[in-house]
Amino acid sequence: MSQTAELTRFLHRHIPLSDAMQLQVTAYDGERLELTAPLAPNVNDKGTAFGGSLYNLAVLCGWSLLRLKLDEAGLQKKNIVIHEANTRYLQPVTGDLHAACTLTSDALTEFMQPLQKKGRARITLTVAIHQQNQAAVEFTGQYVALD
Repeated sequence: MSQTAELTRFLHRHIPLSDAMQLQVTAYDGERLELTAPLAPNVNDKGTAFGGSLYNLAVLCGWSLLRLKLDEAGLQKKNIVIHEANTRYLQPVTGDLHAACTLTSDALTEFMQPLQKKGRARITLTVAIHQQNQAAVEFTGQYVALD
């Protein structure tokens, strides 16, 4: 089973909302993770994507990327929580939801050093949700990893 399919299964099993949203992990290249969800189960009364679904997709995109990086480092037992977040809704999303988050090796190193020394670390990740090659949602979340 591919890493993306395995992560999708993990999310559906442990975070039931991701299954209800029909979230899929669609791409991962070691630095960038992409998640998608169809509009239909995430629609609001205006026929556009529900703000809560957009927020959840963004939170899960950052969380999932960090989970993958910790797993790759042999730190599967670390817990990851969202500590603080800011979301800017720039335009309505009228089609399927596409989120992407990137974690560079430099940023990962800065995060891993205190995590390995103190057992706890914080990192700020940015997630973008695009529609027709334009930013529709900008999300910035501070995540904490701890024992």
